[in-house]
Amino acid sequence: MPAVRSVFISDVHLGTRACQAESLLAFLREYPAHHLYLVGDIIDFWSMSRGIHWSPAQNTVIQKVLRRARHGEQVVFVPGNHDEALRDYRGSAFGDIRVEHEYVHETADGRRFLLIHGDDFDQVTRYHRWVAVLGDVAYNLLVRINGWLSRLRRLLGIPGYWSLAGYAKRRVKTALRFIFDFEDSVMRHVRERGLDGVICGHIHWAALKEMDGLIYANCGDWVDSCTAIVEHEDGRLEMVVWSAIAPASLPASLLGRKTPAFQAEPD
Repeated sequence: MPAVRSVFISDVHLGTRACQAESLLAFLREYPAHHLYLVGDIIDFWSMSRGIHWSPAQNTVIQKVLRRARHGEQVVFVPGNHDEALRDYRGSAFGDIRVEHEYVHETADGRRFLLIHGDDFDQVTRYHRWVAVLGDVAYNLLVRINGWLSRLRRLLGIPGYWSLAGYAKRRVKTALRFIFDFEDSVMRHVRERGLDGVICGHIHWAALKEMDGLIYANCGDWVDSCTAIVEHEDGRLEMVVWSAIAPASLPASLLGRKTPAFQAEPD
């Protein structure tokens, strides 16, 4: 029985060491749905061109998604910039998975959300690709250093999960300005199209908030924050934050935490 109506995930970055495939599998087991939306950068062809790391868990992620599609779950894949080669196949289907450049999802309460990865609204990615690639290398290094720090914190008995990448984004003014500019650009586009909101990814900064009467939802990532957006059967949207470092022995119900949900006001 589906736990939610829809699941939205992005920025899994399969093919890299940073991918938190085990955590994603635990999340997917906990959240069967009617609709599964893959909102870009699911496979990281950029990083794989420099070196491939493909673990058994990452292979299981692919098998899990294919199995859900075979069993009747609607699976839509909106490629991002790291798997942009698959954009050439928009309008096609692979193993019951539809590939679309963008998609409009209607929630159970009648709201219409644009599903896009978001790189079209990132000026660096669009016009300065070499800078984007360099930034990607630097980010992957930051995430690897964060993994070493997390292991050290566990050895020292320091509780909780601390993100070096998240800390840098909160403290570096240019990073915050980039995030705010990205959000504003996306929401201007959504307003021009007469939609109720957007569900995107790309910037690895999970969010679910109202902006001038519209809803901005960013799925986050499965590299550092391990986050997703879900839609409940009544149309409410909720952000789920999954533990990236939780022991496998803990029950899944104890590992996730959620944000307050957003729902349309009743007429």
